[in-house]
Amino acid sequence: MSLFESTVLSAAGVVPGGEAAAAAETRANIFDMTRIAEDAVLRPRDTGPWSHPLRAALAARIARLNGENALAEHHMAAAGDFAALADPADDGASRGCGAVIAFMDKVAARTRDVQVRDITALQSAGIADADIVRLAELNAFLAYQLRVIAGLRLMRTGG
Repeated sequence: MSLFESTVLSAAGVVPGGEAAAAAETRANIFDMTRIAEDAVLRPRDTGPWSHPLRAALAARIARLNGENALAEHHMAAAGDFAALADPADDGASRGCGAVIAFMDKVAARTRDVQVRDITALQSAGIADADIVRLAELNAFLAYQLRVIAGLRLMRTGG
């Protein structure tokens, strides 16, 4: 895979040539590590109850909640039967994951409002602590990915 085929560079519109591309090339190791982290979070060997397609749908949802449509479309490609959950209007209740969706949305869009009761709501819904950590990891990685894309886009457009 070419450096410029990475999720963050392609979502930010960075292509070979130009200042943003030159900067990316000098930091190729960071983009390689970002790609490894993306695989670890979105396509881990041990998924727990969160399948790869469900993780992709949640990632697309987080991207949409943050106004990042290019990233959302990238993740949607792997969402399969869970694609409807990428729509922020879907509360997840029809799939029995309303508590998960509520938590993911709050962490993704209103992080400062997250409280202990949000974790206890997940536990009350029968979600194990290790699986709550998996959800938090997904949200944290998407926050990183969104920030890197925003920074790259600013470098590319100058403004």
